[in-house]
Amino acid sequence: MGCAGAATLKDLRTKTRLRRITNAGLIESHPHDVTITREAPNYQTRMG
Repeated sequence: MGCAGAATLKDLRTKTRLRRITNAGLIESHPHDVTITREAPNYQTRMG
């Protein structure tokens, strides 16, 4: 509920808007030009 900005269940039902994101948008929303020194054990991308 916090990610949707809703304080209550009623707000979640009435005031939220769901957005559809394309795979290209998902890739673009990740950080660019970052040198990874060690992979995080709890994070995976859908790209690979």
